[in-house]
Amino acid sequence: MNNENNANKQDVPEVDNKEADSQKEAESTDAPTAVSKECDSKNVHYEGDVAVYTDTESGAQFTWDKEKNEWVLRNVEYGFEDDTHVYTDSEGVKYFWDKEKNAWFPKVDDDFMARYQMNYGFVDNTNVEVKNNDPPPKLQEKAKKNKGEKRKASAPTWFEVDETQNTNVYVSNLPTDIEEEEFIDLMQKCGLVMRDAQSGKFKIKLYKEPGTDYLKGDALCTYIKVESVELALNILDGFNYKGRKIGVEKAKFQMKGDFDPNLKPKMKKKKDKLKIKKQQEKLFDWRPEKPVGERAKHERVVIIKNLFEPQIFDTDVGLILEFQQDLREECSKLGEVKKVQIYDRHPEGVAQINMSCPEEAEQVVTVLNGRWFMKRQLTAEIWDGKTKFKIAETDSELTQRLDNWDKFLETDEKDKNDAKPIAETKVSSLDEDEKDRNDVKLNAENKVSL
Repeated sequence: MNNENNANKQDVPEVDNKEADSQKEAESTDAPTAVSKECDSKNVHYEGDVAVYTDTESGAQFTWDKEKNEWVLRNVEYGFEDDTHVYTDSEGVKYFWDKEKNAWFPKVDDDFMARYQMNYGFVDNTNVEVKNNDPPPKLQEKAKKNKGEKRKASAPTWFEVDETQNTNVYVSNLPTDIEEEEFIDLMQKCGLVMRDAQSGKFKIKLYKEPGTDYLKGDALCTYIKVESVELALNILDGFNYKGRKIGVEKAKFQMKGDFDPNLKPKMKKKKDKLKIKKQQEKLFDWRPEKPVGERAKHERVVIIKNLFEPQIFDTDVGLILEFQQDLREECSKLGEVKKVQIYDRHPEGVAQINMSCPEEAEQVVTVLNGRWFMKRQLTAEIWDGKTKFKIAETDSELTQRLDNWDKFLETDEKDKNDAKPIAETKVSSLDEDEKDRNDVKLNAENKVSL
């Protein structure tokens, strides 16, 4: 359409405005009948494929006749109403010429509205009754029937394992004397074998003859990744193991007997599933090896033994804080102390000191090992990173510990309250002494003046 319009535009001649103005002066203002071939292109527009020229002064419109190659007055009736150009088109619609906007606008009257409604239709919304947005009666009846009825759960049945998510392989023709560790080592050539979330054991099964402990020579293995199954099929299928050519295929599960929902394993919680997933992802993480000579974190920790007898804390719980403060002050001379912990229930009288680096921990060991403290000879060593010193308490021991702490806090608060009147007494006595000194000084000054 654009190409055709452009072609039509090229067919329309253009001239200077002066020639067009002279032509307009020769035309009749009441009924213009012709226009020069050359006209101002600004006043030309297109209605479909027809070029239409509008005279800016009279408002008359001309169409371009391709056969005659000239402008022809449009088949309309022109006239004047209140000094305004008007014309009526072939359909009887009357248009007024707007000089400011340089355009024709239809006259909206009763005839125009009637003609518009006949052509495009008309809906009278003034007398329409407002209806509720209620669903149809059939839907209402269906909703009443379903209301209050819960969806019945489907009966538990056998289910099929999705082939795209099946990580189980069936291995046949194994040696009948194979051990579980040997089978795990064999299968892990192609990927990591999954562990049971609760027991932590590898998910494998060596099948036995019914009613005996003799192996049949076939087994089941569950991998973590689906890709491991393809590797096992390509590598281990037909592999010669201890003089036997073993076979590997995707495990297929068949329904045997009626489904017993009581034997179905419990569904794992979402939290447990996320925990298992993180553990599995951690197995596949790539971690750079530690640089040669880098010290382990546990080498920053010093273990002190024979520091106390656990029974002393039964009578005075506040000693725990005193031991912590003494150790922190002493070790702060050798470096930055991160943490001091007293294992008050440990029979060996253990304390743990965390330093900022292994070198500082070694200095603490050098200074404190063999040192005497409260008539007890201490032993200091670097923690091995494995030994646990926290002693589990029974409910009665825990209750006793809390009671001792309550008594300690009450005693401490009482001591603070008792200290207040003593301090006030000291202050008052100091005030009296100061008053006496001032009196003596005043008497001495009086004697000097005499």
